[in-house]
Amino acid sequence: MKNLYIVFISLGFLMSCQVSKKNEKQAEVSNTKTLLERRYQELLNYPVDSMSIPRSYTKTTNEVRGVASKDWTSGFFPGNLWQLYLITGKQEFLDKAETWTSFIEKEKFNNNDHDIGFKVYSCFGTGYKVTGKEHYKDVIIKSAKTLCTRYSDTVGAIRSWDFNKKKWQYPVIIDNMINLELLFEASEITGDSLYHKIAVNHANTTLKNHFRPDNSVYHVIDYNPSNGEVRLKNTHQGLNDNSTWARGQAWAIYGFSMAYRYTNDQRYLDQAIATANFYLEHENLPEDGIAYWDFDDPKIPNTHKDVSASAVVCSALYEIYGYTKQQYFLDKANLILASLMSDKYVLDAEIEAPFILDYSTGNKPKEDELDEPIVYGDYYFLEALVRKKLKDSK
Repeated sequence: MKNLYIVFISLGFLMSCQVSKKNEKQAEVSNTKTLLERRYQELLNYPVDSMSIPRSYTKTTNEVRGVASKDWTSGFFPGNLWQLYLITGKQEFLDKAETWTSFIEKEKFNNNDHDIGFKVYSCFGTGYKVTGKEHYKDVIIKSAKTLCTRYSDTVGAIRSWDFNKKKWQYPVIIDNMINLELLFEASEITGDSLYHKIAVNHANTTLKNHFRPDNSVYHVIDYNPSNGEVRLKNTHQGLNDNSTWARGQAWAIYGFSMAYRYTNDQRYLDQAIATANFYLEHENLPEDGIAYWDFDDPKIPNTHKDVSASAVVCSALYEIYGYTKQQYFLDKANLILASLMSDKYVLDAEIEAPFILDYSTGNKPKEDELDEPIVYGDYYFLEALVRKKLKDSK
């Protein structure tokens, strides 16, 4: 049984960035509860509905976008509740986490895309670390087996998507690196090296083909499934094929730091560092560390930011610091976390919606989920809080 110590984050830590008052109403709320505590409570209060798992919130219509378990984001909301249990130690968060997590279980059989890792591991993975439940372990193993059905030894990678067949034959997206954690964990749980081998092969193929000479990353690499040769290097959610989509860059930083955790392959850590340096040192990254949705958008600074990308990077930087002990990465992680915790990016206290952070960008080319709270932004923000506290407690 795996053990994970409960993390208690003090009120002083939560509010290390002084929250200014946006208006009189918010000031009244802040006088009785911290802004973050209020946001956490909104997650707890959200009505349980297996067919309306919170994904994002539209401020103009005051509507929560709820999804079924098959949506790639479905596991993040229960994952947020697990992490809030780690942060607060309150049983009510654990109880709700278990309830919402149960709605995702059927996805262990869904092999229609690569997103089973996002869906299952973000909730069952964390839940297993917290509780050690055998059932959670079984779901992780079955999900890993399902994900492996999308692997091609000829390509050396897991196929991401099945749509857009007129353009792509075997598309692999940088996001897919995150799903390797499911395979690495399944290998550790079972002792079966096949999961580890597939994850390593996928990481190696990604390392070979996804990065430009400047260590920025392509979003989509399309392969010829019959011989594994690269057909196309393009994007699906970035500005254009040669631009740097911020969340794609974040997935690469996080994915390769995570892959290093399980393999000790120095190439993975080197790539994570190089890709992080591109991100952190880019001339279009604002001083507060919160990136615009694409580093090459010609409308910068008059365009959308992506808090979710910055939250992913923030969490990854704490992990990179743990391996390198380079103060630079810790300072950058703390800077980003402080910005995320400020009232500039935390969702207004008076909004009754189960989200924490504002101003994420979902899919700019489709004009979808712009300047909105999105559930995965909260997930990696909360993970960054947990990682920082664990580091500080050592």
